[in-house]
Amino acid sequence: MRMVLLGPPGAGKGTQAVMLQEKKGFLHLSTGDILRENVKNNTDIGKKAKAFMEKGELVPDDIVIETMLDTIKNVQDKKDFVLDGFPRTVYQAKKLDNELSKLKLPIDIVVYFRTGISTVILRLTGRRLCSKCGANYHIVNMPPKKQGVCDKCGAKLYQRKDDSEETIKKRLEVYDNQTKELIDYYKAQGILKEVSGGLEAGKVYSELAEILNE
Repeated sequence: MRMVLLGPPGAGKGTQAVMLQEKKGFLHLSTGDILRENVKNNTDIGKKAKAFMEKGELVPDDIVIETMLDTIKNVQDKKDFVLDGFPRTVYQAKKLDNELSKLKLPIDIVVYFRTGISTVILRLTGRRLCSKCGANYHIVNMPPKKQGVCDKCGAKLYQRKDDSEETIKKRLEVYDNQTKELIDYYKAQGILKEVSGGLEAGKVYSELAEILNE
């Protein structure tokens, strides 16, 4: 089964994708993680994407499409995967559909996470990451035992540049402007489902599990 998770930054797509990976064996393909890894390793794609990501702007279609399609082709033997953060535009979706059609791996389900702006801002401004092992924390919902220090490896925690409130609001504005048509695109195909992204993670997963069992 191939799934796409849609929703604004901070809607909980990544959390649910990880749970699907752990509980159902899906391969989690995160656009953000893949692009950030390229930025970290200073690859050609990373150099192109860096400026857009730090300003809270969507990375241009050609960069995202190249990155994600290459990734999908490299893991096509893994039939069950979940796409998190891709596609974000109808143009990207059409390119994805075209390539997956060639591989005979069409998208089966698209899940849209309905989430309020205040929830997104609270989630993202409080997010902290480990500078060494990449572990996720939240200063309110999932704080480390010692402030600013990773429980797992003892390294320093940091806040991503694109998790500042100003940048988050910009990201949400960009998201709204560029992805509304995408929701209609998948709705027209009859494969769009919705979950309540503002709920606690376990409850959201329960909604997802019901969809998978339909």
